[in-house]
Amino acid sequence: MLISNSRLLKTPVMSLQTGAKLAATSQILVDPRDLTIVAYQLEGPALDENPSFLRPTDVRELSNLGLIVDSSDEFVGLNDVIRITQVYDYGFDLIGLDVIDDNKKKLGKVQSYNLDSSSFSIQQLVVKRPLLKSLGEPELLINRTQVVEVRESYVQVHSTHDTESVKNVVREYTNPFRSTNVQPETVTTEVRWP
Repeated sequence: MLISNSRLLKTPVMSLQTGAKLAATSQILVDPRDLTIVAYQLEGPALDENPSFLRPTDVRELSNLGLIVDSSDEFVGLNDVIRITQVYDYGFDLIGLDVIDDNKKKLGKVQSYNLDSSSFSIQQLVVKRPLLKSLGEPELLINRTQVVEVRESYVQVHSTHDTESVKNVVREYTNPFRSTNVQPETVTTEVRWP
């Protein structure tokens, strides 16, 4: 199931043991190397470490109440998991990056993204178009398979236009309803009766 990233921001993290709210998500850590969710950064008064993180694999369920975990023991600190430390040090944020195609033509900026709830990988980028191009299409949905490269300032995607030139072939068409012979007029000007 695809979930928008906005649904996971400011989402309460609930304890299955106590039923109480433990924290809320403040940021989503995205690994730019493979566009996967590494952890959710948490905020709240009951946290032992600052910053604290919740790995997606520790989430029991995503419901209308929020993210449900077993207990606060699932929270990890910055230096507890090496991969979280690496991605946190990148300072990478996918929102607001320019999106360009293979021809270096700007398509817009990343406005949000949709992720798969089972694999925690980003499946679609929602791209806001520039002002003049937004008159026709205000947003573009770009699939994960179209992404070529992710850099700190842009995301490069495959171009939708074919680069092969098509030969212009001049074709003559004949209209079957138009005859080359001129038809005689059906109305005659001669008077038959005096």
